[in-house]
Amino acid sequence: MGSQGGFGQSKEFLDLIKSIGESRSKAEEDRIVLREVETLKVRLNDPNTPKYKLKEYIIRLLYVEMLGHDASFGYIHAVKMTHDENLLLKRTGYLAVTLFLNEDHDLIILIVNTIQKDLKSDNFLVVCAALNAVCRLINEETIPAVLPQVVDLLGHQKEAVRKKAVMALHRFSQKAPGSVSHLVSNFRKKLCDNDPGVMGAALCPLFDLINADVDKYKDLAVSFVNILKQVAERRLPKSYDYHQMPAPFIQIKLLKILSLLGTGDKKASEQMYTIVGDIMRKCDSTSNIGNAILYESICCVSSLHPNPKLLEAAADAIAKFLKSDSHNLKYLGIDALTRLIKINPEIAEQHQLAVIDCLEDPDDTLKRKTFDLLYKMTNSSNVEVIVDRMIEYMISINDSHYKTEIASRCVELAEQFAPNNQWFIQTMNKVFEHAADLVNAKVAHNLMKLIAEGFGEDDDTADSQLRSSAVESYLRIMGEPKLPSAFLQVICWVLGEYGIADGKYSASYIIGKLCDVAEAHPDDDTVKAYAVTGIMKIYSFEIASGKPVDLLPHFSYGISSVSDFRGHEEHEPSTHALRFEAYELPKPSSPHNIPPVLASSTELVPVEPSYVVDILHPTSAPSASDAGSSELKLRLDGVQKKWGRPTYSSPAPSSSSNDLVKVQNEAPRPDSASSSKPKTRDTSYDSRKQQTEIPPEKQRLAASLFGGSSKSEGRQPPSQKNSKTQNHTSDRSRSSKASAPDSIVKSSQPPPDLLDLGEPSIASSVPSVDPFKQFEGLFDFTQETTPASTGGVDGASKDSDFTSLFADMSLSAQSHIDPNPESNGFGGSKVEPSSPQLNKGPNLKEALEKDALVRQVGVTPSGQNPNLFKDLLG
Repeated sequence: MGSQGGFGQSKEFLDLIKSIGESRSKAEEDRIVLREVETLKVRLNDPNTPKYKLKEYIIRLLYVEMLGHDASFGYIHAVKMTHDENLLLKRTGYLAVTLFLNEDHDLIILIVNTIQKDLKSDNFLVVCAALNAVCRLINEETIPAVLPQVVDLLGHQKEAVRKKAVMALHRFSQKAPGSVSHLVSNFRKKLCDNDPGVMGAALCPLFDLINADVDKYKDLAVSFVNILKQVAERRLPKSYDYHQMPAPFIQIKLLKILSLLGTGDKKASEQMYTIVGDIMRKCDSTSNIGNAILYESICCVSSLHPNPKLLEAAADAIAKFLKSDSHNLKYLGIDALTRLIKINPEIAEQHQLAVIDCLEDPDDTLKRKTFDLLYKMTNSSNVEVIVDRMIEYMISINDSHYKTEIASRCVELAEQFAPNNQWFIQTMNKVFEHAADLVNAKVAHNLMKLIAEGFGEDDDTADSQLRSSAVESYLRIMGEPKLPSAFLQVICWVLGEYGIADGKYSASYIIGKLCDVAEAHPDDDTVKAYAVTGIMKIYSFEIASGKPVDLLPHFSYGISSVSDFRGHEEHEPSTHALRFEAYELPKPSSPHNIPPVLASSTELVPVEPSYVVDILHPTSAPSASDAGSSELKLRLDGVQKKWGRPTYSSPAPSSSSNDLVKVQNEAPRPDSASSSKPKTRDTSYDSRKQQTEIPPEKQRLAASLFGGSSKSEGRQPPSQKNSKTQNHTSDRSRSSKASAPDSIVKSSQPPPDLLDLGEPSIASSVPSVDPFKQFEGLFDFTQETTPASTGGVDGASKDSDFTSLFADMSLSAQSHIDPNPESNGFGGSKVEPSSPQLNKGPNLKEALEKDALVRQVGVTPSGQNPNLFKDLLG
């Protein structure tokens, strides 16, 4: 068979390739390849096959493997060919094994010895073939076997060998960094190699090392700048040009390295400004490789310390990308703009119409990249437009992965920049409705928390409007088919908590809606649990407010669901009504029963949960005296009190009539109060969807996206409740908890304190003043005592006058102390009398008289006879 086609291949091989190319179906192609596989099996097993034929068979095996069929039966023949002394066969064998095998294959052990021998060959082509195999087949365990030979080849006289040796070391550093950590300096040295190919090969491992630890290579910034300058000035041989661009791939790698070294380093960035600006000016934007270098230059500018001139040049380059008709260049422009707006958000305003065009482009990849840009440039002024467009796009796609990403971004932006809570709730409703169960479960809990906490301010009207709006929207959405489970849980919870809060909807209507939800999802236990809990809350609210509870006949679903948990012996005759009486008391004959606390099953009153008290604001609480004889009561005699702080209680005679304490509900349903509050605007869910329609004018949309200020508004977003909100909530809870003990104190006075022998003190919120601090303020013990004040008649008269100054002073616990010690004539604080109030403790007047007596006999607190002072003061 003669050679055909000039490539040294047989006519049989060329016919094989032609027949595969002309096959009309995959089945026909498979039949041709399988027939070829059977032919190769026979011929490779023939020991008399010539070597030049064996080489062709190995190549035909590569073709079979490339088409997706198994050629493992010929792997061993490729390994044997690497041992051949013929250069052409050896290189063919190395090519085949690098494509057939992987580093974990069992045949690798048969190649290591051959590689070690070929790395020492005098023929550099053999060495290059062995280095190619090293990069593909040597694993972490076999690195030590060939590492010394590879390091020696770094100094080989042939630049091709040095280049492949650098590539092999780079591969070793990726496989096992610890094995070549002591050889990192070799990469630095190869930056100064005479051959640009070796220098370019050294840039790849250095990029990885700088990316891992940039501080260790800050000293190389000047070297990289000089190399890039030489490349840009076309000092490299013409053989490195590509489409008339000087070594473009080396330029791109150097720009990436400079962006790493210049990040957050003003001094290093200043060294790079000139060369980066030159490259941006010299780039040829008519070729793809020139646009690639220009794009990488923009990325480098976005990483360096901001420079106004470079930013302006980058903005002009982005304008060229966005104005192009190529979707690829528009994609580059949007991506580059996304990087620059982190430095200067105003740059995006220059290209607002181009961004709108990309947003409306039919190319899905370009549209997704544009949404990434809008996501990063969102602020409080344009969040509504951007989130509405993202939700609209989320509805139109079917990719669940990207739909989840869009939904999470909508939730994140809404929580961070929501202008008001009503808009936040409406946005969450849309996300839940259209993203189904792709939304994170935490979002549902955050939404319920927001509705419960409200605006976080002392504005009950606004909170009531917020909850009413949520109830109205959920009642409309309940009719939508295929609502996700998490959203249904939120709906049931909100309807149970606030469905009848404003009195607009009756309890029977809300309960009917909840029953519909439970019946429509018989397989979702969580939704049913939320629905049943909501029904129980509404009945509790109705009973607590004193309203009659009408039991509808179609509520038998709740009976059947609850009755399954009770034993058959506890079943009563079949009734279609819920039971509200207490469980039966345990029989006294059981030895494990606890003594009953309740007198009978009719003495239990449904008590509203604590979290309902925080939500409802009662207008008037019924007192104990207003309760009728039909009220349910708890028997508390003989029961030890375990909760609540201790209070005084007046003694009462023990009688059967006083054994029962009436339990009153502290928070009746505020029907009258909430009805007087203004109601929210009746906005349907469909009308909200119409309001979010994007107007056709691009100018109006651009003004919505780019015209607003990026500054945040005064009020914080719903998800980031400030400390003020928490303080108001805690204050309200503390005040509500403290109201009950205060009422008890007013109704029953505490017993007198037997140890208090003085006059009773009047309760006051003003803190008492320490009399010892007053005593210290009235006298300045540091001043020197003159001889005239140390005895005699004159001294006594002066002390008498001094004491008389304070004789008529009101000793009040609410005295005001002047913070200025020089405000009176005695070097101490001035005491100003205020409202009279008695106080316990040492008598200030007596203390002053004692001190006057001490001074009369010539002893001061700072004198030389402290014992006498101690005796006198007792």
